[in-house]
Amino acid sequence: MNNMIDFFAAFLIGLTGGIHCFGMCGGIVGVLTLGLPPTPDHPLVARLPYLLAYNAGRIASYVTAGALAGGVGAWAAHLVSVHHAQLGLQIFAGLFMILLGFYLAGWWPILSRLEQAGGVLWRRIEPLGRRWLPVRTPAQAFGIGLVWGWLPCGLVYSVLVWAISAGGALNGGLLLLCFGLGTLPMLLSLIHISEP
Repeated sequence: MNNMIDFFAAFLIGLTGGIHCFGMCGGIVGVLTLGLPPTPDHPLVARLPYLLAYNAGRIASYVTAGALAGGVGAWAAHLVSVHHAQLGLQIFAGLFMILLGFYLAGWWPILSRLEQAGGVLWRRIEPLGRRWLPVRTPAQAFGIGLVWGWLPCGLVYSVLVWAISAGGALNGGLLLLCFGLGTLPMLLSLIHISEP
């Protein structure tokens, strides 16, 4: 039962953090979508497969990262007593959730430093996305989404820390899947904004 509550909470974090996603990723979606070939009939319907593909790739990257974090957490738990490891990981994840609240409220932007640290990985991954530009097919959009999912983001990092205490790779991946699905409504709403 606790897993279902955790998954629902992760979904709510994604949903309520959607404004952050809108601000951080809205420009990316706008630029990518405006670069699509013009479609005179039903431009919104024509762009939907691309937006779905971008987001499917992004969420697939979140799930991969969550599974890795959950697997590392489960492995670490086997190195010490399970009870102590779970307790320590839950306290660590709880502290990160508090930091996430401060970050989203703009009260204490400490997670922005974590985003800067993630920039080191991002600089190595970002050039891989260039092979799919310009985007002309939903498959290319999916590839861009896979890269986009690794964009440094304090909101994602907070849920990843939570995934460490999820109890394994499967639960870590599902936690990030639920979070990613929560971010989807706001990012899909960009279909109207990206219309030329």
